[in-house]
Amino acid sequence: MERKKSTFALFFGNRGFFPASLQAGAREEVPKVLKSLGHESIMMEAEATRYGAVETPTEGEKYRKFLEAHRGQYDGVILCLPNFGDETGAVAALKDAGTPILVQAYPDEMDKMAPEVRRDAFCGKFSIMDVFCQYGVKFTALQPHVVHPTSLKFAENIAYFDRLCRVVGSMKNLVVGAIGARTTAFKTVRIDELTLQKHGITVETFDLSDLFARIKSLDSTNADVKAKKEYFKTYTSWEGVQEETFTTLCKMGVAIDHLIAENHLDCLSLRCWIEMQQQLGVSPCVLLGELNDRGIAAACELDTGNAVVMHALSLASGQPATLLDWNNNYQDDEDKCILFHCGPVPQSLMTAKGRITDHAILSNSVGAGKAYGCNVGRIAPTPFTFGSMITEDGKIKCYLGEGRFTADSIPDEFFGCAGVAEFDKLQDKLQTIGYMGFRHHVSVSPGQQMLQPLQEAFTRYLNYDVTIV
Repeated sequence: MERKKSTFALFFGNRGFFPASLQAGAREEVPKVLKSLGHESIMMEAEATRYGAVETPTEGEKYRKFLEAHRGQYDGVILCLPNFGDETGAVAALKDAGTPILVQAYPDEMDKMAPEVRRDAFCGKFSIMDVFCQYGVKFTALQPHVVHPTSLKFAENIAYFDRLCRVVGSMKNLVVGAIGARTTAFKTVRIDELTLQKHGITVETFDLSDLFARIKSLDSTNADVKAKKEYFKTYTSWEGVQEETFTTLCKMGVAIDHLIAENHLDCLSLRCWIEMQQQLGVSPCVLLGELNDRGIAAACELDTGNAVVMHALSLASGQPATLLDWNNNYQDDEDKCILFHCGPVPQSLMTAKGRITDHAILSNSVGAGKAYGCNVGRIAPTPFTFGSMITEDGKIKCYLGEGRFTADSIPDEFFGCAGVAEFDKLQDKLQTIGYMGFRHHVSVSPGQQMLQPLQEAFTRYLNYDVTIV
Protein backbone atom coordinates (compact mmCIF):
# COMPACT_ATOMS: atom_id res chain seq x y z
CA MET A 1 0.00 0.00 0.00
CA GLU A 2 1.07 3.58 -0.58
CA ARG A 3 -0.37 6.66 1.08
CA LYS A 4 -0.08 9.99 -0.72
CA LYS A 5 1.23 12.78 1.49
CA SER A 6 -0.99 15.78 2.16
CA THR A 7 -1.05 18.88 0.00
CA PHE A 8 -1.12 22.12 1.97
CA ALA A 9 -2.56 25.56 1.22
CA LEU A 10 -0.15 28.21 2.53
CA PHE A 11 -1.40 31.35 4.27
CA PHE A 12 1.00 34.14 5.24
CA GLY A 13 -0.11 36.60 7.92
CA ASN A 14 1.09 40.20 8.10
CA ARG A 15 0.69 43.21 10.40
CA GLY A 16 1.69 46.56 8.91
CA PHE A 17 3.87 48.02 11.64
CA PHE A 18 6.07 44.90 11.65
CA PRO A 19 8.64 44.32 8.88
CA ALA A 20 6.77 43.23 5.75
CA SER A 21 10.06 42.44 4.05
CA LEU A 22 10.02 39.10 5.90
CA GLN A 23 7.04 37.91 3.86
CA ALA A 24 8.96 37.37 0.61
CA GLY A 25 11.52 35.15 2.33
CA ALA A 26 8.81 33.01 3.93
CA ARG A 27 6.93 32.63 0.64
CA GLU A 28 10.10 31.25 -0.91
CA GLU A 29 11.32 29.21 2.05
CA VAL A 30 8.21 27.35 3.28
CA PRO A 31 7.14 25.74 -0.04
CA LYS A 32 10.73 24.67 -0.69
CA VAL A 33 10.98 22.96 2.71
CA LEU A 34 7.59 21.25 2.25
CA LYS A 35 8.68 19.99 -1.16
CA SER A 36 11.80 18.46 0.40
CA LEU A 37 9.52 16.66 2.88
CA GLY A 38 7.39 15.21 0.07
CA HIS A 39 4.47 17.64 0.21
CA GLU A 40 2.92 19.73 -2.53
CA SER A 41 1.61 23.19 -1.65
CA ILE A 42 -0.51 25.94 -3.18
CA MET A 43 -0.30 29.69 -2.53
CA MET A 44 -2.30 32.72 -3.57
CA GLU A 45 -0.38 34.84 -6.07
CA ALA A 46 1.97 37.32 -4.41
CA GLU A 47 0.45 40.15 -6.45
CA ALA A 48 -3.06 39.50 -5.10
CA THR A 49 -2.38 41.33 -1.82
CA ARG A 50 0.13 43.75 -0.37
CA TYR A 51 3.41 41.91 0.23
CA GLY A 52 1.81 38.59 -0.79
CA ALA A 53 0.33 38.18 2.69
CA VAL A 54 -3.02 38.73 4.41
CA GLU A 55 -3.62 41.58 6.86
CA THR A 56 -6.98 43.25 6.30
CA PRO A 57 -10.47 41.72 6.10
CA THR A 58 -10.49 42.66 2.41
CA GLU A 59 -7.30 40.68 1.82
CA GLY A 60 -8.75 37.89 3.92
CA GLU A 61 -11.80 37.75 1.67
CA LYS A 62 -9.50 37.41 -1.35
CA TYR A 63 -7.80 34.46 0.32
CA ARG A 64 -11.15 32.90 1.24
CA LYS A 65 -12.13 33.01 -2.44
CA PHE A 66 -8.75 31.51 -3.35
CA LEU A 67 -9.46 28.53 -1.08
CA GLU A 68 -12.98 28.23 -2.45
CA ALA A 69 -11.62 28.07 -6.00
CA HIS A 70 -9.17 25.34 -4.99
CA ARG A 71 -11.53 23.27 -2.80
CA GLY A 72 -10.50 19.62 -2.93
CA GLN A 73 -6.93 20.44 -3.97
CA TYR A 74 -5.58 20.83 -0.43
CA ASP A 75 -5.79 18.67 2.69
CA GLY A 76 -4.85 21.27 5.29
CA VAL A 77 -3.87 24.91 5.69
CA ILE A 78 -0.57 26.08 7.18
CA LEU A 79 -1.04 29.54 8.68
CA CYS A 80 2.48 30.95 8.64
CA LEU A 81 3.42 34.03 10.67
CA PRO A 82 6.68 35.55 9.39
CA ASN A 83 5.82 38.52 11.62
CA PHE A 84 3.14 39.23 14.25
CA GLY A 85 0.24 38.77 11.80
CA ASP A 86 -3.27 40.18 11.90
CA GLU A 87 -6.01 38.07 13.47
CA THR A 88 -8.96 39.82 11.81
CA GLY A 89 -7.69 39.14 8.31
CA ALA A 90 -6.88 35.56 9.29
CA VAL A 91 -10.43 34.90 10.51
CA ALA A 92 -11.93 36.35 7.34
CA ALA A 93 -9.64 34.16 5.26
CA LEU A 94 -9.88 30.85 7.11
CA LYS A 95 -13.24 30.63 8.88
CA ASP A 96 -14.55 28.42 6.05
CA ALA A 97 -11.30 26.59 5.24
CA GLY A 98 -12.99 23.19 5.65
CA THR A 99 -9.75 21.47 6.66
CA PRO A 100 -7.41 21.42 9.66
CA ILE A 101 -5.32 24.57 10.14
CA LEU A 102 -1.76 24.48 11.54
CA VAL A 103 -0.66 27.76 13.16
CA GLN A 104 3.12 28.14 12.69
CA ALA A 105 5.14 31.16 13.84
CA TYR A 106 8.73 32.09 13.00
CA PRO A 107 11.13 32.55 15.96
CA ASP A 108 13.03 35.75 16.62
CA GLU A 109 16.82 35.78 16.60
CA MET A 110 18.68 37.64 19.30
CA ASP A 111 20.93 39.44 16.80
CA LYS A 112 17.87 40.66 14.87
CA MET A 113 15.78 42.51 17.44
CA ALA A 114 15.81 46.02 15.99
CA PRO A 115 12.33 47.28 14.96
CA GLU A 116 13.06 46.87 11.25
CA VAL A 117 13.91 43.14 11.55
CA ARG A 118 12.22 41.69 14.65
CA ARG A 119 9.22 39.43 14.06
CA ASP A 120 7.24 39.22 17.34
CA ALA A 121 5.42 36.19 15.86
CA PHE A 122 5.78 34.56 19.29
CA CYS A 123 3.21 37.06 20.57
CA GLY A 124 1.19 37.19 17.36
CA LYS A 125 0.52 33.46 17.51
CA PHE A 126 -1.37 33.96 20.79
CA SER A 127 -3.54 36.64 19.17
CA ILE A 128 -4.42 34.36 16.25
CA MET A 129 -5.26 31.48 18.60
CA ASP A 130 -7.29 33.73 20.87
CA VAL A 131 -9.48 35.15 18.11
CA PHE A 132 -9.86 31.77 16.40
CA CYS A 133 -11.24 30.47 19.69
CA GLN A 134 -13.64 33.41 19.87
CA TYR A 135 -14.94 32.67 16.37
CA GLY A 136 -15.01 28.89 16.79
CA VAL A 137 -12.36 28.29 14.12
CA LYS A 138 -10.71 24.93 14.82
CA PHE A 139 -6.92 24.88 14.58
CA THR A 140 -3.82 22.94 15.56
CA ALA A 141 -0.87 24.46 17.44
CA LEU A 142 2.19 22.32 18.12
CA GLN A 143 5.34 22.63 20.20
CA PRO A 144 7.61 24.52 20.32
CA HIS A 145 5.52 27.70 20.28
CA VAL A 146 7.73 29.17 17.53
CA VAL A 147 9.70 27.07 15.05
CA HIS A 148 11.81 27.84 12.00
CA PRO A 149 10.77 26.02 8.80
CA THR A 150 14.30 24.71 8.22
CA SER A 151 14.47 23.03 11.65
CA LEU A 152 14.03 19.36 12.48
CA LYS A 153 11.15 20.28 14.81
CA PHE A 154 9.26 21.84 11.91
CA ALA A 155 9.69 18.61 9.92
CA GLU A 156 8.34 16.64 12.90
CA ASN A 157 5.38 19.00 13.19
CA ILE A 158 4.60 18.62 9.49
CA ALA A 159 4.70 14.82 9.84
CA TYR A 160 2.20 15.12 12.72
CA PHE A 161 -0.03 17.51 10.77
CA ASP A 162 0.12 15.28 7.69
CA ARG A 163 -1.19 12.29 9.67
CA LEU A 164 -3.92 14.44 11.21
CA CYS A 165 -5.01 15.83 7.83
CA ARG A 166 -5.13 12.39 6.21
CA VAL A 167 -7.41 11.10 8.96
CA VAL A 168 -9.72 14.13 9.12
CA GLY A 169 -10.04 14.44 5.35
CA SER A 170 -11.02 10.82 4.83
CA MET A 171 -13.21 10.33 7.91
CA LYS A 172 -15.50 13.27 7.12
CA ASN A 173 -16.90 11.55 4.03
CA LEU A 174 -16.21 7.89 4.70
CA VAL A 175 -18.15 5.09 3.02
CA VAL A 176 -17.94 1.73 4.78
CA GLY A 177 -19.48 -1.43 3.36
CA ALA A 178 -21.19 -3.99 5.60
CA ILE A 179 -21.46 -7.26 3.70
CA GLY A 180 -23.95 -9.56 5.38
CA ALA A 181 -26.01 -9.20 8.52
CA ARG A 182 -24.49 -9.26 11.98
CA THR A 183 -24.06 -12.81 13.25
CA THR A 184 -26.73 -13.32 15.91
CA ALA A 185 -24.24 -14.55 18.49
CA PHE A 186 -22.09 -11.43 18.20
CA LYS A 187 -24.03 -8.62 19.84
CA THR A 188 -20.58 -7.26 20.67
CA VAL A 189 -20.24 -5.78 17.17
CA ARG A 190 -23.52 -3.86 17.08
CA ILE A 191 -23.17 -0.31 15.78
CA ASP A 192 -25.58 2.60 15.30
CA GLU A 193 -25.58 3.66 11.65
CA LEU A 194 -27.40 6.93 12.38
CA THR A 195 -24.69 7.96 14.85
CA LEU A 196 -22.04 7.16 12.26
CA GLN A 197 -23.94 9.16 9.63
CA LYS A 198 -24.17 12.16 11.95
CA HIS A 199 -20.37 12.11 11.98
CA GLY A 200 -20.04 11.86 8.19
CA ILE A 201 -19.68 8.06 7.96
CA THR A 202 -22.07 6.34 5.56
CA VAL A 203 -22.73 2.60 5.92
CA GLU A 204 -23.74 0.76 2.75
CA THR A 205 -25.17 -2.70 3.44
CA PHE A 206 -25.16 -5.74 1.15
CA ASP A 207 -26.78 -9.12 1.64
CA LEU A 208 -24.60 -12.23 1.60
CA SER A 209 -26.95 -13.68 -1.03
CA ASP A 210 -25.84 -10.90 -3.40
CA LEU A 211 -22.19 -11.76 -2.80
CA PHE A 212 -22.85 -15.46 -3.30
CA ALA A 213 -24.76 -14.76 -6.55
CA ARG A 214 -21.84 -12.67 -7.83
CA ILE A 215 -19.44 -15.50 -7.06
CA LYS A 216 -21.67 -18.03 -8.83
CA SER A 217 -21.86 -15.82 -11.93
CA LEU A 218 -18.08 -15.69 -12.33
CA ASP A 219 -16.51 -18.22 -14.66
CA SER A 220 -12.96 -19.47 -14.17
CA THR A 221 -12.09 -18.05 -17.57
CA ASN A 222 -13.06 -14.54 -16.45
CA ALA A 223 -10.06 -12.21 -16.84
CA ASP A 224 -10.39 -10.79 -13.33
CA VAL A 225 -10.58 -14.27 -11.83
CA LYS A 226 -7.51 -15.42 -13.77
CA ALA A 227 -5.57 -12.35 -12.64
CA LYS A 228 -6.64 -12.88 -9.04
CA LYS A 229 -5.50 -16.50 -9.15
CA GLU A 230 -2.09 -15.54 -10.51
CA TYR A 231 -1.67 -12.93 -7.80
CA PHE A 232 -2.79 -15.13 -4.91
CA LYS A 233 -0.54 -18.02 -5.95
CA THR A 234 2.43 -16.00 -4.68
CA TYR A 235 0.71 -14.07 -1.86
CA THR A 236 0.84 -17.02 0.57
CA SER A 237 1.30 -20.81 0.58
CA TRP A 238 -1.60 -22.88 -0.76
CA GLU A 239 0.03 -26.28 -0.29
CA GLY A 240 -2.61 -28.94 0.29
CA VAL A 241 -5.53 -26.68 -0.70
CA GLN A 242 -7.94 -28.11 -3.29
CA GLU A 243 -8.06 -26.28 -6.61
CA GLU A 244 -11.82 -25.83 -6.28
CA THR A 245 -11.38 -24.11 -2.91
CA PHE A 246 -8.64 -21.86 -4.28
CA THR A 247 -10.82 -20.89 -7.23
CA THR A 248 -13.83 -20.15 -5.02
CA LEU A 249 -11.77 -17.85 -2.83
CA CYS A 250 -10.38 -16.03 -5.86
CA LYS A 251 -13.91 -15.58 -7.24
CA MET A 252 -15.00 -14.19 -3.89
CA GLY A 253 -12.05 -11.80 -3.97
CA VAL A 254 -13.12 -10.54 -7.39
CA ALA A 255 -16.76 -10.20 -6.28
CA ILE A 256 -15.70 -8.13 -3.25
CA ASP A 257 -13.45 -6.00 -5.47
CA HIS A 258 -16.46 -5.29 -7.71
CA LEU A 259 -18.59 -4.29 -4.71
CA ILE A 260 -15.86 -1.93 -3.55
CA ALA A 261 -15.50 -0.31 -6.97
CA GLU A 262 -19.22 -0.04 -7.73
CA ASN A 263 -20.07 1.55 -4.40
CA HIS A 264 -16.90 3.59 -3.83
CA LEU A 265 -16.20 1.86 -0.52
CA ASP A 266 -13.30 3.13 1.57
CA CYS A 267 -13.36 0.16 3.95
CA LEU A 268 -15.61 -2.77 4.79
CA SER A 269 -16.73 -5.39 7.26
CA LEU A 270 -17.79 -8.91 6.29
CA ARG A 271 -19.98 -11.59 7.85
CA CYS A 272 -17.47 -14.41 7.61
CA TRP A 273 -19.25 -17.35 9.25
CA ILE A 274 -21.03 -19.70 9.13
CA GLU A 275 -22.88 -19.51 5.78
CA MET A 276 -19.65 -19.25 3.77
CA GLN A 277 -18.38 -22.48 5.22
CA GLN A 278 -21.73 -24.27 4.90
CA GLN A 279 -22.54 -23.15 1.35
CA LEU A 280 -19.18 -22.42 -0.27
CA GLY A 281 -16.77 -24.51 1.79
CA VAL A 282 -14.37 -21.60 2.43
CA SER A 283 -13.34 -19.02 5.02
CA PRO A 284 -12.55 -15.53 3.64
CA CYS A 285 -9.75 -14.67 6.10
CA VAL A 286 -6.94 -14.45 3.53
CA LEU A 287 -9.04 -12.14 1.34
CA LEU A 288 -9.46 -9.67 4.21
CA GLY A 289 -5.74 -9.73 4.96
CA GLU A 290 -4.92 -9.01 1.33
CA LEU A 291 -7.40 -6.11 1.22
CA ASN A 292 -5.68 -4.64 4.27
CA ASP A 293 -2.32 -5.01 2.54
CA ARG A 294 -3.78 -2.90 -0.29
CA GLY A 295 -4.83 -0.20 2.16
CA ILE A 296 -8.54 -1.10 2.11
CA ALA A 297 -9.38 -1.71 5.76
CA ALA A 298 -11.38 -4.94 5.99
CA ALA A 299 -12.78 -6.27 9.27
CA CYS A 300 -14.16 -9.74 9.86
CA GLU A 301 -17.25 -10.75 11.88
CA LEU A 302 -19.10 -7.67 10.55
CA ASP A 303 -17.31 -5.39 13.01
CA THR A 304 -18.14 -2.19 11.12
CA GLY A 305 -16.99 0.06 13.96
CA ASN A 306 -13.53 -1.45 13.94
CA ALA A 307 -13.40 -1.28 10.14
CA VAL A 308 -13.65 2.49 10.61
CA VAL A 309 -10.91 2.51 13.27
CA MET A 310 -8.69 0.30 11.11
CA HIS A 311 -9.13 2.78 8.27
CA ALA A 312 -8.11 5.67 10.52
CA LEU A 313 -5.09 3.80 11.89
CA SER A 314 -3.96 2.88 8.40
CA LEU A 315 -4.32 6.49 7.22
CA ALA A 316 -2.26 7.72 10.16
CA SER A 317 0.45 5.07 9.98
CA GLY A 318 0.72 4.75 6.22
CA GLN A 319 0.78 0.98 6.80
CA PRO A 320 -1.83 -1.81 6.84
CA ALA A 321 -4.08 -2.33 9.85
CA THR A 322 -5.61 -5.53 11.12
CA LEU A 323 -8.34 -6.67 13.50
CA LEU A 324 -7.48 -8.98 16.39
CA ASP A 325 -9.06 -10.50 19.49
CA TRP A 326 -7.93 -9.71 23.02
CA ASN A 327 -7.59 -13.46 23.29
CA ASN A 328 -5.26 -15.06 25.83
CA ASN A 329 -3.08 -14.35 28.82
CA TYR A 330 0.63 -15.00 28.27
CA GLN A 331 1.80 -17.28 31.08
CA ASP A 332 1.86 -15.23 34.30
CA ASP A 333 3.16 -11.99 32.79
CA GLU A 334 0.54 -9.36 33.65
CA ASP A 335 1.79 -6.92 31.01
CA LYS A 336 1.63 -9.39 28.10
CA CYS A 337 -1.20 -11.12 26.29
CA ILE A 338 -1.83 -12.93 23.00
CA LEU A 339 -3.63 -11.01 20.29
CA PHE A 340 -5.07 -13.35 17.67
CA HIS A 341 -7.42 -13.93 14.82
CA CYS A 342 -8.18 -16.89 12.60
CA GLY A 343 -6.09 -15.70 9.66
CA PRO A 344 -7.00 -12.24 8.28
CA VAL A 345 -3.70 -10.59 9.27
CA PRO A 346 -2.05 -8.84 6.30
CA GLN A 347 0.87 -10.86 4.98
CA SER A 348 3.14 -7.81 5.35
CA LEU A 349 2.65 -7.82 9.14
CA MET A 350 3.68 -11.47 9.55
CA THR A 351 7.11 -12.93 10.36
CA ALA A 352 7.09 -15.00 7.18
CA LYS A 353 4.80 -16.09 4.38
CA GLY A 354 1.72 -17.70 5.84
CA ARG A 355 -0.02 -20.89 4.80
CA ILE A 356 -3.68 -21.48 4.06
CA THR A 357 -5.36 -23.96 6.40
CA ASP A 358 -8.77 -25.25 7.32
CA HIS A 359 -10.52 -23.29 10.08
CA ALA A 360 -9.63 -25.48 13.05
CA ILE A 361 -12.45 -24.09 15.20
CA LEU A 362 -15.32 -23.85 12.70
CA SER A 363 -14.51 -27.25 11.26
CA ASN A 364 -15.98 -28.66 14.47
CA SER A 365 -19.35 -27.36 13.26
CA VAL A 366 -19.17 -27.69 9.47
CA GLY A 367 -16.83 -30.66 9.12
CA ALA A 368 -13.18 -30.99 8.23
CA GLY A 369 -12.04 -29.52 4.91
CA LYS A 370 -15.02 -27.19 4.51
CA ALA A 371 -13.52 -23.98 5.92
CA TYR A 372 -10.19 -23.44 4.17
CA GLY A 373 -8.99 -19.84 3.86
CA CYS A 374 -7.21 -18.98 7.12
CA ASN A 375 -3.76 -17.51 6.47
CA VAL A 376 -1.88 -18.95 9.43
CA GLY A 377 1.40 -17.65 10.82
CA ARG A 378 2.79 -15.31 13.46
CA ILE A 379 2.75 -11.53 13.76
CA ALA A 380 6.15 -9.89 13.41
CA PRO A 381 7.66 -8.05 16.39
CA THR A 382 6.98 -4.31 16.08
CA PRO A 383 5.69 -1.34 18.06
CA PHE A 384 2.06 -0.57 17.23
CA THR A 385 -0.84 1.76 17.90
CA PHE A 386 -4.23 0.27 18.71
CA GLY A 387 -7.84 1.35 19.10
CA SER A 388 -11.51 0.43 18.95
CA MET A 389 -14.93 2.10 18.57
CA ILE A 390 -18.47 1.86 19.85
CA THR A 391 -21.53 4.08 19.46
CA GLU A 392 -23.51 5.11 22.51
CA ASP A 393 -26.26 7.68 23.01
CA GLY A 394 -25.57 9.32 19.65
CA LYS A 395 -21.83 9.57 20.29
CA ILE A 396 -18.84 7.84 18.74
CA LYS A 397 -16.59 6.60 21.54
CA CYS A 398 -13.07 5.31 20.96
CA TYR A 399 -10.04 4.25 22.91
CA LEU A 400 -6.47 4.55 21.65
CA GLY A 401 -3.17 3.27 22.99
CA GLU A 402 0.26 1.90 22.20
CA GLY A 403 1.95 -1.46 22.64
CA ARG A 404 4.47 -3.70 20.96
CA PHE A 405 4.52 -7.19 19.52
CA THR A 406 7.40 -9.16 20.99
CA ALA A 407 9.45 -12.09 19.72
CA ASP A 408 8.07 -14.34 22.48
CA SER A 409 7.12 -17.78 21.26
CA ILE A 410 3.62 -19.18 20.96
CA PRO A 411 3.04 -22.97 20.86
CA ASP A 412 3.01 -24.42 17.34
CA GLU A 413 -0.42 -25.95 17.92
CA PHE A 414 -1.92 -22.50 18.59
CA PHE A 415 -4.30 -22.02 15.65
CA GLY A 416 -4.50 -18.91 13.48
CA CYS A 417 -2.30 -15.83 13.24
CA ALA A 418 -1.20 -14.47 16.60
CA GLY A 419 1.44 -12.43 18.37
CA VAL A 420 2.49 -11.80 21.95
CA ALA A 421 1.77 -8.15 22.74
CA GLU A 422 3.32 -6.20 25.60
CA PHE A 423 1.77 -3.10 27.18
CA ASP A 424 2.60 -0.74 29.99
CA LYS A 425 0.12 -1.52 32.80
CA LEU A 426 -1.94 -3.91 30.69
CA GLN A 427 -4.25 -4.87 33.55
CA ASP A 428 -5.34 -1.24 33.99
CA LYS A 429 -6.01 -0.99 30.25
CA LEU A 430 -8.14 -4.14 30.27
CA GLN A 431 -10.16 -2.85 33.22
CA THR A 432 -10.81 0.45 31.46
CA ILE A 433 -11.79 -1.23 28.18
CA GLY A 434 -14.12 -3.66 29.94
CA TYR A 435 -15.87 -1.16 32.20
CA MET A 436 -16.50 1.22 29.29
CA GLY A 437 -18.30 -1.53 27.34
CA PHE A 438 -15.86 -1.94 24.48
CA ARG A 439 -15.77 -5.15 22.49
CA HIS A 440 -13.34 -8.05 22.46
CA HIS A 441 -11.87 -6.84 19.15
CA VAL A 442 -8.96 -4.42 18.81
CA SER A 443 -7.60 -2.72 15.69
CA VAL A 444 -3.82 -2.38 15.36
CA SER A 445 -1.35 -0.83 12.92
CA PRO A 446 2.46 -0.69 13.13
CA GLY A 447 4.18 2.42 14.46
CA GLN A 448 3.90 4.74 17.43
CA GLN A 449 4.03 8.21 15.88
CA MET A 450 0.30 8.56 15.34
CA LEU A 451 -1.36 8.35 18.76
CA GLN A 452 -1.44 12.12 19.36
CA PRO A 453 -2.45 13.18 15.82
CA LEU A 454 -5.17 10.51 15.86
CA GLN A 455 -6.44 11.73 19.21
CA GLU A 456 -6.51 15.34 18.01
CA ALA A 457 -8.17 14.42 14.70
CA PHE A 458 -10.85 12.42 16.52
CA THR A 459 -11.58 14.96 19.27
CA ARG A 460 -10.86 18.44 17.89
CA TYR A 461 -12.01 18.00 14.31
CA LEU A 462 -14.36 14.99 14.25
CA ASN A 463 -16.07 15.30 17.66
CA TYR A 464 -15.49 11.72 18.85
CA ASP A 465 -15.06 10.92 22.53
CA VAL A 466 -11.58 9.43 23.04
CA THR A 467 -10.02 7.65 26.00
CA ILE A 468 -6.27 7.02 26.03
CA VAL A 469 -5.56 3.68 27.67
